[in-house]
Amino acid sequence: MSADLWKQQAAERALDYVRDGMRLGLGTGSTAVKFVDLVGARVKAGLKVLCVPTSEATRVQAERLGIPLTTLDETPALDLTVDGADELDDKLRLIKGGGGALLREKIVAAASKRMIVIADASKRVATLGKFPLPVEVVRFGLAATRRMVESVAAEAGCKGEIRLRLAKDGQPFTTDGGNHILDCLFGRIGEPEKLDAALKRVPGVVENGLFLGMADLAIVAGPDGVVEIARDPAAKGR
Repeated sequence: MSADLWKQQAAERALDYVRDGMRLGLGTGSTAVKFVDLVGARVKAGLKVLCVPTSEATRVQAERLGIPLTTLDETPALDLTVDGADELDDKLRLIKGGGGALLREKIVAAASKRMIVIADASKRVATLGKFPLPVEVVRFGLAATRRMVESVAAEAGCKGEIRLRLAKDGQPFTTDGGNHILDCLFGRIGEPEKLDAALKRVPGVVENGLFLGMADLAIVAGPDGVVEIARDPAAKGR
C-alpha cells in the first residue's frame, strides 16, 4: 500500500467524527486535502456544516466543492478541527507548518473544542525534530530574529542549520499572513515544551510549528491498518 492510500484511510475515519450542524475547522496539507474532498461529497449529499479554512489554498478548495464557509470573526467558536501533521509523537505533540499555514492552523485549532489529527504512519515518531521545525517570523529585522532564534534554541538544547524558506521562484516564501518562515533543522527536539517557551520570547517570532496539548485524537493509517491515539483515553469519541 502507498502513503497516499493511508492518507485517504485516515481522512475517511475522521469523517466518522463529523456531525450534522457542526462548526468545523478545515486543515491544510496533502492529508487534509483528502478530508476536505470527503466533506465536500457529504455536503453535496445533504450534510449541514459551517467551516473555517486554515489557509487560502483550503478556502479555494472548499469553495470549489460548495462547502459553506465562515470566518472566526463571524463564528469564533468551533466544534472540531481536522488537520494533518508533519510529525507526531505518542503524546500527540506535533510539528506542523510544512505547507506554511501554521499560524492560521494554530489559531483555528485553538478556537475548537476538539482537534483531530490525520496522518499516514510515516509521520509518527518517537522524538520530534527530524522534520524541520517551521518558525514564522516578521520581515522586519529578519537577520536579528534569526540570530535570536538560534540562541534561544541552543539554550533549549536544540542546534542545527536555520534556513529561510524559499518559494519556487527562489524568493523568500511568504505566508498567508505576509510573513516569512525559518525552517530549523534540529534533528531532535528533546524538550518540545522548553523550546516552545524559548521561541515565544523572541519578539520577531509570530508563531512556531510546535502544537503542544492541542490535539485530542490522532488517526494514523499504515501497513497495520488505522490506529486511533487519544491524548485523554476517557475523552475518546466524545
